[in-house]
Amino acid sequence: MESDDLRQYLESFTRREWQESSTDAGPVRFALIGLGWWTVDEAMPAIEDSTFCETTAVVSGSSEKAESVADEHESVEVGLTYEEFHDGVSSETYDAVYICTPNARHLEFVETAASQGKAILCEKPMEATLERAEAVVDVCDGADAPAMIAYRMHTEPAVRRARELVRSGAIGEPVSVHGTMTQSIVGWGPDQWRLDSDLVGYGASVSDLGIYPVNTTRFVLDRDPVAVQSMMDSTHEYFEDVPDEVAAFTVSYEGGIYAACTASQHSQLQSFLRIVGTDGSLTIEPAFHMDSSLSVRVGEATVDVETPQVNQMEAEFDYFADCVLAGREPYADPEHGLVDMRTLEAIYDAAERERTVSVDANR
Repeated sequence: MESDDLRQYLESFTRREWQESSTDAGPVRFALIGLGWWTVDEAMPAIEDSTFCETTAVVSGSSEKAESVADEHESVEVGLTYEEFHDGVSSETYDAVYICTPNARHLEFVETAASQGKAILCEKPMEATLERAEAVVDVCDGADAPAMIAYRMHTEPAVRRARELVRSGAIGEPVSVHGTMTQSIVGWGPDQWRLDSDLVGYGASVSDLGIYPVNTTRFVLDRDPVAVQSMMDSTHEYFEDVPDEVAAFTVSYEGGIYAACTASQHSQLQSFLRIVGTDGSLTIEPAFHMDSSLSVRVGEATVDVETPQVNQMEAEFDYFADCVLAGREPYADPEHGLVDMRTLEAIYDAAERERTVSVDANR
């Protein structure tokens, strides 16, 4: 494939080829559960700018926080405590929920939302442990509403284009993957829930960050993990209750494709995903910290692609709302998320046991 042909192929994609609903459909009214910085600073502005969504309720463990956030946003009709949400107070004001609490609290809100018949958008990882994630799947299977795990990379144009390039055979047969996601939470305060094993689950770095290269590789290659190897270490005092201040792990995907990944919550902010094939390679960098960009090399042709710079959260919410409005199942349903939970459990198990662990064995 020549350079001009490659560029024309890449530029043929539209920003929202997944969209089925007309722009005047909706809105889908959301209750946002868990009012930490990600919800307030990222999710709420994204929803305000979205095509199909509106925030009409906010839910917090603190009545003061819920009321304060509600007062600051014109579209929000009610601020609720967790207890009021579970009791069904003002449930008529929203159609869907976005769950962004610590991992170990996802299940309880999924259960309540499902009992109310609400559509469910749940942050990743879907729960703290595989057992609790399986309970999420069971609840959603019995519910009369769609559910999705919030993998924002699935609507990122750079990632979607990379997926189509792999499918088209542009880089030949995929051989290997390198992926990383790092940041520093040191200094975020002693009450950071990602360092509380009761709330985060297996650990801090792989569960929260390593899941990005694991899942995005699944999406781009359309292949699932089958086995893992792993090493981890925690030496900084912040990480004394979790095993993975830093982690390096290898994931074997279907078809004999190997991904070498790293993740750390005590490192410079960085992320990339590089997929190497028999005829070429593609690199997404930055990959997982917004503003993703794509570079493709095929033979002697290299193209740095200026993909549309979208708000990944806005696209994620609109994709989910579009699924709700169109009556179709989202791609990243709870069964999809469960594969990642099996993989995460295997990665931590492999580090502890110092051996290769089959992902299938964790089913």
